[in-house]
Amino acid sequence: MKKSALLSLAAMALIAGSMAEARQDSMRERLAERLAAKRGQRGDVPTAPAKQTLAYGRDPLQRLDFYPAQNAKGPAPLIVFVHGGGWKRGSKDTADGGWKAPHYTATGYAYAAINYRLVPDATVEQQGADIAAALKLLRERARTLGIDSSKVVLMGHSAGAHLVALVGTDERYLKGAGLSFRDLSGVLPIDGAAYDVPRQMTEGPKMMQQTYAQAFGSDPERQRALSPTLQAAAPNAPRFLIIHVQRPDGIAQSKELEAALRRGGTTTERRDFPGTGLSGHGEINRQLGNPAYAATPVVDAWLKSVFGR
Repeated sequence: MKKSALLSLAAMALIAGSMAEARQDSMRERLAERLAAKRGQRGDVPTAPAKQTLAYGRDPLQRLDFYPAQNAKGPAPLIVFVHGGGWKRGSKDTADGGWKAPHYTATGYAYAAINYRLVPDATVEQQGADIAAALKLLRERARTLGIDSSKVVLMGHSAGAHLVALVGTDERYLKGAGLSFRDLSGVLPIDGAAYDVPRQMTEGPKMMQQTYAQAFGSDPERQRALSPTLQAAAPNAPRFLIIHVQRPDGIAQSKELEAALRRGGTTTERRDFPGTGLSGHGEINRQLGNPAYAATPVVDAWLKSVFGR
């Protein structure tokens, strides 16, 4: 067989392998999301208070669910949760795990879970802008919603962890909405693994490479600009709590973000919890807020120190 024909066959095999890997990637991500949604709807999860769905933009995905604090005496601190899904899928309706809204509102905090525009119809930069726009709306309605706008924590899981860390280290997103780091009390990323985008794209799991390429592209300068670890020189949001399970890339990326934030003078804590692979990655998000889950009292104590109550 001619050399050119052999090369063509080899190229076709590589393309087929890449397509199969991409399909496997998508199937794994979707399975993890379905399991999270199913487990989040179990009967042992408490009922959350009635929610309001608010629009913070014209796009159908620019929506958030707001849950008021239960039995609040005066304006309540606010937690804003940003879902994961590889920057290209996910929803406030299924991806926050079920425990967070009832637990945090019962603790005396207001809670909001947001949707945001998704790749490829939107960019990661626009997703960061969506988070800032959602926060702006909640601040503007603070009086009617019963929010203490001086006490706000951003919380996010997976891709959402990357996004809240980005908004908490690159002030351009908040400034685009007329806000600043002074409008945040803290940031809590949950089991993210793309805080240093170029490194993750080089060293991270092969099954995620197409997802990273779709979100962050091939321009090294853009990849660096979208890396919270590489944006963590001062100023930043005032406090961070980084939590994660025992995934090698998540551990490495979380440690590097912690170190970069501390070099920037930001008060930062990092805590790790049991769990491996996709199951551990989903579990920390799904169970956070469950009093029986190890991360819940750690996060509760941190929130109390940040909010002063």
